[in-house]
Amino acid sequence: MDQSQVAASLTGLVPSAVQQIVSVVEQVKLARDTYVMRLHCPEVAEQIVPGQFFMIRMLGTSDPLLGRAFALYDTFDDELGRPAGVAFGYVVVGKLTKSMTQWQAGDQVEIWGPLGNGFPVLSTGHLLLVAGGIGQTPFLAVAREALACRTYGNPPRVVSKRPSKLTLCYGTRSSEYLAGLDRFQIQGLDVQVSTDDGTQGHHGFVTDLFMQSVNSHDPPDSVFCCGPEPMMKVVGKIAARHNIACWLSLESPMACGFGICFSCVVQVKLDDGSWDYRRTCVEGPVFAADRLLL
Repeated sequence: MDQSQVAASLTGLVPSAVQQIVSVVEQVKLARDTYVMRLHCPEVAEQIVPGQFFMIRMLGTSDPLLGRAFALYDTFDDELGRPAGVAFGYVVVGKLTKSMTQWQAGDQVEIWGPLGNGFPVLSTGHLLLVAGGIGQTPFLAVAREALACRTYGNPPRVVSKRPSKLTLCYGTRSSEYLAGLDRFQIQGLDVQVSTDDGTQGHHGFVTDLFMQSVNSHDPPDSVFCCGPEPMMKVVGKIAARHNIACWLSLESPMACGFGICFSCVVQVKLDDGSWDYRRTCVEGPVFAADRLLL
């Protein structure tokens, strides 16, 4: 599919999305094999909300042929305070992400978005965010919006009531993979860390921290979760047992990003008790956990 076909498809299927060639602004290494990159794309930055994503593709090559999906890390403004671009985080796992580590300011890439539904805006008591590995990526924007540090979307989404408590439980394999902890030093956000090998924070899985919170004197009223599928299944099942509202941001592989290829379908429960398929890139990537066949 060439650029004109992508643009035409986006216009018909995702009216708010744009397809364009944009420039890299900067790239920063956050942890082992983990980076955050900023792109200059005001149109996307003005529209996107926490939990949405965009597709990125290299220019001038067909290897890799398809674009890759990246969740919003945060937006940034120009010198006049207007939305100027988006930032996203990634871990080096394949050919594209390995090539991305060499991208420099001024390099051009193809982008289309914003795509997907994003996390809901909640008026909640205790909102708990559970992140595994690079699954922490969406939660900087979620936290900044919930604490009224920044607005997202056009028109801007309104947070009618800040959460009484906001907690981030963030787990990785070891301390060398903990990425961007300094960026989560936001007043009103309680950050709890776990590592599988015990090199920092709790020695164990991030789901241990979640269980500790569930069993505490101030359990969460709502949960947002993103990360490896086995971890999200555990979080969803724990939330269901304790009647806690829970939303999962799925990381299903995507080919197109806007719903025409059906490569990212997931089984969901319907109101009548049966099930059907839904596209992660359109109806998701954020789903209520009680709607998924975990």
